[in-house]
Amino acid sequence: MLKGILAISGQPGLFKVVSEGKNNIIVESLLNGKKMPAFASSKISSLEDIAIYTSQEDVPLKEVFKNIMEKEDGGKAISHKASTEELTNYFGEVLPEYDRDQVYISDIRKVIQWYNLLQEKELLNDEDEEESEESETSEEADDSKE
Repeated sequence: MLKGILAISGQPGLFKVVSEGKNNIIVESLLNGKKMPAFASSKISSLEDIAIYTSQEDVPLKEVFKNIMEKEDGGKAISHKASTEELTNYFGEVLPEYDRDQVYISDIRKVIQWYNLLQEKELLNDEDEEESEESETSEEADDSKE
């Protein structure tokens, strides 16, 4: 679901890995489609590796996105520019056990902004869709055998 999607510190939005060079990776902005190199000196985080603190154990970002997707029936979440109170209430509905001391409003804004960007670019397909795509291709292969 989030494979190859990166956040780069100091750069707005999210990036998709296009290719890997010797000393860098080439990424494409999901905001404007521009390609650029990202170097090891940049703070690069893969969305797959990000988790949200909760009172029990950390919850992977993809689980949080899944919760938002279920709440919104696959649609957009509230704006990341909503008031602090609206955002904390919303995030509390999506992830009730999140650690209110360690998860800052800036983190919540970022998660909501990322979700909306990925949803807009139709990159939030979950594992169920991937499995159905695989079964469709195997069905097509079966059809071609006839």
